[in-house]
Amino acid sequence: MSKEFQAPRGFHDILGSDLRKFRRITSTVRDILKRYNYEEIITPVVEFAEVFERSIGETTDIVQKEMFVFTDRKGRRLALRPEGTAGVVRAYIQNRLYTQKPYHKLFYEGPMFRYERPQAGRYRQFHQIGVEVFGVAEPHADAELLKLADDILKALNVRATLEINSLGCRVCRPAYREALVEYLNRVSDQLCKVCVDRKDRNPLRVLDCKVETCKEAVKEATKMVDFLCEECREHYEKVKAYLTNLGVSFRENHNLVRGLDYYTRTVFEAVSEELDVAVVAGGRYDYLVEEFGGPPTPALGFAVGVERLMLLVEEPERDYELYFVIPFGDVHAYALKVVDVLRKKGKVVELSYRKGGLRKQLELANRLSADYAVIVGEEEMKEGVVSLKDMRTGEQRKVKPEEID
Repeated sequence: MSKEFQAPRGFHDILGSDLRKFRRITSTVRDILKRYNYEEIITPVVEFAEVFERSIGETTDIVQKEMFVFTDRKGRRLALRPEGTAGVVRAYIQNRLYTQKPYHKLFYEGPMFRYERPQAGRYRQFHQIGVEVFGVAEPHADAELLKLADDILKALNVRATLEINSLGCRVCRPAYREALVEYLNRVSDQLCKVCVDRKDRNPLRVLDCKVETCKEAVKEATKMVDFLCEECREHYEKVKAYLTNLGVSFRENHNLVRGLDYYTRTVFEAVSEELDVAVVAGGRYDYLVEEFGGPPTPALGFAVGVERLMLLVEEPERDYELYFVIPFGDVHAYALKVVDVLRKKGKVVELSYRKGGLRKQLELANRLSADYAVIVGEEEMKEGVVSLKDMRTGEQRKVKPEEID
């Protein structure tokens, strides 16, 4: 096949076994979110580029290197969304949701787009399920959010370590930033070229670098936890206490900063033990609504990476029986009625479109993993019955379609 008729690099089709895993993940998460009483929101996949530049941060890798940005016919810069939070914040303000009730619990599901090197579980179009809570500042909201993430992973039988940290607030972070820059200047000869550039513009991102020399250099770096103001310290300690009370296991990682600029106070990642990558990640962003022009609104949320989870979950077993209807002779009108009767009874039915003898038809039924073959010939049509063959036992009997249990 010529290249122009193939999916672009980093974009992929989801079908077959992968699609069944995809649906298992999304349906499981949706079921849990229903129990937590989250309300769905659907936002556009295209926003003005400034929505992400302003929220994510102009010095982040996502904005500098990974966004798909284009200009429309009127010269406006648009972007395919690289993450979900910014668009939901924009929708929260534009639709004045803050006037409707004191707090909102929202979730979204859909594709995101980042121009990064494709690898296992990471594509240029990928899918996330995200949750956002607006209007709640109390630490028990953080704990409940982390419990939600833990519930999702346990429901999918995914082994992951929950790592948490606090990034402080506007009061305490400036002093930490100053101390961190001072430390990074002392070890700058051990940093990669990217981090040498980062250390003055966005020093926290150096802590998140995956280059081994940088990881080694920041092991003894100044920790934000040592600079937390009294309010942030109290908030962080309560979050940990609530998690312990809920039986949620976690590990503190004081170099955890996340890759987006809008985070404050609690940040977290659930890191897969098998893949050594985050499959769920998020935190607080108490200033973002205000920075977008909305009223001061504390907020927090996280996103689940569907493609990464697909590498870890098992394909679900089929939870229904398949009836394969085989017509012989001029009986298609009757066969269609049989199919309709069975479907109205809630059965999953496949009508054979293949011509051929009974042996070939039964071979096809086996290939489709059919539980029953429903044979419809002229004799069955005259009697108003079908020949029902149990593909597992080989037992066959005549029965009226409406009497099939």
